[in-house]
Amino acid sequence: MSHTVSRTQQWLLDIGQQQPAQHAILLAVRQHILALAPGIQEDIKYGGILFADQQPFCGLFVYRAHVSLEFSAGAALADPHQVLEGSGKLRRHIKLHSLDEVGRKQVAAYLQAAWQQQAP
Repeated sequence: MSHTVSRTQQWLLDIGQQQPAQHAILLAVRQHILALAPGIQEDIKYGGILFADQQPFCGLFVYRAHVSLEFSAGAALADPHQVLEGSGKLRRHIKLHSLDEVGRKQVAAYLQAAWQQQAP
């Protein structure tokens, strides 16, 4: 019996071995994303993990000193906590340097807003 590991799981394992601090942040944010709705799909693209329901709405990317939570249509999101970064036409991101920033920067609220925004 062969045991196959999905691309997503392999990517997560690799990050866990190479960057344990970022891995903890990544898993915490991923858990918030997958809890939004049962049909959320994840795919490894552009060096990170992208999440989609009806359409892509966010992604997680790991850097040397932080994890970046990217919002596909982040420019249209309200930013009551002033944590969104970026100045492009559409995208915005939240940089997460530590696990406690996931709560402090209100990541769950931004994820909920981004997910609701993409629903038809």
